Amino acid sequence: MRIGELSRRTGVNTHQLRYYETQGLLEADRSANGYREYDENAVLRVKQIRHLLGAGLSSEDIAYLLPCAVGETPELLGCPELLAAMRTRLQRLNDQMEKLARSRDALVDYIDAAERVAGENYPPFDGSDRQPVPA
Repeated sequence: MRIGELSRRTGVNTHQLRYYETQGLLEADRSANGYREYDENAVLRVKQIRHLLGAGLSSEDIAYLLPCAVGETPELLGCPELLAAMRTRLQRLNDQMEKLARSRDALVDYIDAAERVAGENYPPFDGSDRQPVPA
């Protein structure tokens, strides 16, 4: 199938499919006229890639994990390197979450201090009743 049909069947735009190919996540043969030609397995592969991207994995992580992937969701079978890679990714996510929590706490402190200095009668700030400040 050509890239347009793969896009239609997976809901992934052609630009992203080309990106997956450049990242080594997806393979295509070339026809005599230069068009990409994908086999039926490409539909499953794209769905696997989308699920893994949704889990926060990078394209580099995914390239590493795809040989262990089975099924659409996918289930990742016991490649020894797999657990180490996923644990590393989980630790990075945990570190980012801790950093965000510290930033949020600092911002709440600044808002509280600014409200006290302004002398206005703001309700106590718990972080849930305000809109985010534009960046």
